[in-house]
Amino acid sequence: MLRRMGNIPVKSDDNENVIQNEKLKQISVRGIAQVEDVNEIKAGFNRHLHYTLIKDRNIATAHDFYMALANCVKDHIVSRWIRTQQISYQREPKRVYYLSMEYNMGRFLQNNMINIGIEDACDEAMYQLGLDMEELESMEGELHLSNGSMGRLSACFLDSMASLGIPAYGYGIRYNAGAFTQRIIDGEQHEDVDDWLRLGNPWERARPEYVFPVHFYGKVANSAIGREWVDTQVVYAVPHDYPIPGYKNNVVNTLRLWSAKSTEGFKLKLFNNGDYIQAIFDRCLAENITRVMYPTAANTYENQEIRLKQEYFLCSASLQDIITRYKSSKVSQTDTGRTDFTNFAEKNIIQMNNTYSAWIIPELMRILIDVEHYSWGAAWKIVNNSCAFTNHNILSVSLEKWPVELIQKVLPRHMEILYQINFFHLENLKETFCVNLDTVYGLSCISNECFDMAMLGVLGSCAVNGVSKFHSNYLKNFTFSKLYELEPEKFLNITNGVTPRRWLFLCNPTLSNVISEKLGDKWPVQLEKLESLRKLCRDNNFMRAISKAKEDNKQKLVETIHKKYGIEIDPFSLFDVQVHKIHEYKRQWLNILHIVTLYNRLKYNKNYSPKQCRTVFIGGKAEPGDKIGKSIIKLITSIAQIINDDPVIDGKIKVIVLENYGVTVAEEIIPCADVSQHLTLPGSEASGTSHMKFMLNGSIIVATLDGAILEIVNEVGHVNMFIFGMNFDEKKELQAKGYDPMEVYKQNADLKQCLDQIRSGFFSPRNLDEFSDLVDRLLTKDEYFVLADYEDYIHTQDLVSTTFEDKKKWNEMVIRNIAVSGRFSIDRTVREYAKLIWNVEPMTEALPAPADCDKILN
Repeated sequence: MLRRMGNIPVKSDDNENVIQNEKLKQISVRGIAQVEDVNEIKAGFNRHLHYTLIKDRNIATAHDFYMALANCVKDHIVSRWIRTQQISYQREPKRVYYLSMEYNMGRFLQNNMINIGIEDACDEAMYQLGLDMEELESMEGELHLSNGSMGRLSACFLDSMASLGIPAYGYGIRYNAGAFTQRIIDGEQHEDVDDWLRLGNPWERARPEYVFPVHFYGKVANSAIGREWVDTQVVYAVPHDYPIPGYKNNVVNTLRLWSAKSTEGFKLKLFNNGDYIQAIFDRCLAENITRVMYPTAANTYENQEIRLKQEYFLCSASLQDIITRYKSSKVSQTDTGRTDFTNFAEKNIIQMNNTYSAWIIPELMRILIDVEHYSWGAAWKIVNNSCAFTNHNILSVSLEKWPVELIQKVLPRHMEILYQINFFHLENLKETFCVNLDTVYGLSCISNECFDMAMLGVLGSCAVNGVSKFHSNYLKNFTFSKLYELEPEKFLNITNGVTPRRWLFLCNPTLSNVISEKLGDKWPVQLEKLESLRKLCRDNNFMRAISKAKEDNKQKLVETIHKKYGIEIDPFSLFDVQVHKIHEYKRQWLNILHIVTLYNRLKYNKNYSPKQCRTVFIGGKAEPGDKIGKSIIKLITSIAQIINDDPVIDGKIKVIVLENYGVTVAEEIIPCADVSQHLTLPGSEASGTSHMKFMLNGSIIVATLDGAILEIVNEVGHVNMFIFGMNFDEKKELQAKGYDPMEVYKQNADLKQCLDQIRSGFFSPRNLDEFSDLVDRLLTKDEYFVLADYEDYIHTQDLVSTTFEDKKKWNEMVIRNIAVSGRFSIDRTVREYAKLIWNVEPMTEALPAPADCDKILN
């Protein structure tokens, strides 16, 4: 068993004198645990083991020990959590409400220990109790309620808002089953239910006393005071709260996730009469809203209906919660007792992420008009000033358009409001542009009997932003060009970022220590300090320290890979990583073709003798309904098996397919990568934050000029990255001329050999035709221009290999990449939101020191 002492592994069977000497020689930059703190943790741990879990050491499992420690850590968070809310209610600051359908929080335990500054005390306490901290941390499941990068970005936002002291709530859905667990069986992806709540979650606190009713279906009728939504079906939204502690500033914000609960109880009469199914049918139907993460909208009408209900459920419940909190504020009070909403935007800003949360706009209009009896103009002004919209997608397929018929069925009153919004929008266009009716109606929110939710998000917001300069310009020039002409001041750019707390300080302690020795301990919240590392890029001692950190990380990963997959890999090989969603637009095809090209050189070209081995890691999930994505996974695993077992290659190239890629696996892989691949065709990626995580950890990027890569190139320079392929304008030009992938295939002998091998069954000897359709699709369609970029990509990968041989040059590039990473901190992103959109101020100066929190509460 290894003990994690700060960041230095020490064998637990060493005698105590050796351990104490090591403590003195190798002091962790995170500090030394005080005896009283360690004793307090031990006492809290034992208390929870006995009184919360009702276990003793004789019968407790490893998961019980994890639960006891997690509850102990939560004890240290709670006083800060309550005090943060007390200060907010006293000061009544403007609050940010961050709505997202997806959250990928990963594991909480280590992150929470680090953020409240008790990791060393917990580590020492567990060691004294004879427990392995790393084993306890591995017992925790991931809160992975996300299908892609949106969920991880949302988690970074919450971490940053808390660390910067910004009063904020996150809102989402507590899906009973999160993102599926991926299993690779016989080379194929299989999906298991992610039953993340099976063993309970120590971090959540249910708040059944704060339930809100959410309405569906029904009809709209006239009443004495206006339009009334009646005869609805009601589902209760039950909140579950998670603490989000800031980094060592005593601020603890809240993530509130909603679960659906039926208003119908168990129908005992039906049950007693023998109708067992009907006794629970209505209840199950209502609670299906949050049972499983939203399905792909295009699958079936039923799936569309569930997804629409999920989106509205989130927006309605969250808005009721926001309004309830606002009604308790002083600025909302009037002498008549009626709530004054004219100051609503002064105290609340609702950040809508993607089109999923745009239902906030018609829902707030409904409440203001039907319930609070404001005029249309007054209500629209309040909505417009209190909502902001971030578009996170560049592909049109990701911009939701809901069938009018479905909205009319599920949300009839909202459909009326949407018609009115569209009417006033068109009237404004006619007045502003003075064009003919055909042109105006071509800009309608409604087309082909569907309502455009992206346009709704723009129309109903005070600000609209993209998530990289390239993406924001694309929104202005293409996606929302006419709306941009109408209100150019509304559009702005705020480039995404990543949290350095989890994506360097937590996941890569060896590198963190090297950096802290040079910069001190403030850089996790002041990542711009990394800029000063530029002057050390040719410092031999610092270069050796950076290189040693990478070597240590790689050695640990080698052991993990061997234990999990039974594959031996060379720790000194070039670790080449591509970890993304498996989809055609991510262009894993290029990576596949490069792997096969290297394999052919090694196997058939006796003159080819590379100076270093290469280990290629590929990870990611395909959507359950994406047959092409699943075929790509099968192809990768088939190629990996042939190459890894070929004695002629002698391990010079190994391919590792990472199963069930998520936050926990990312924390293992990212610190070890020498090269990180980002291969999307320009115009496909809005921003992309995975490359920011990799460069922060000293990986060199192989990428196209897509998304935020353009900004990274401007910071670090072309010479410190590996850029390949056509740019956006060149892609458009090739599209206009006409692109024939078959011609490229015929003209490049290496490419032709690779594709012929795959199609002929060379990599699938048990089913020779297994990948023929996949290859034919690439040769006839190739909508992402894989073959057009193949030659330049192979040339660039050859340059990667040549450069990696020059260790001094490589390490200099690594340091330069780390140094510019401060520009891509999520803290910079959130500060820009706070200044340019939210107009909010941090409140950290009002919070007490950690030791005083409990005293104040008492």
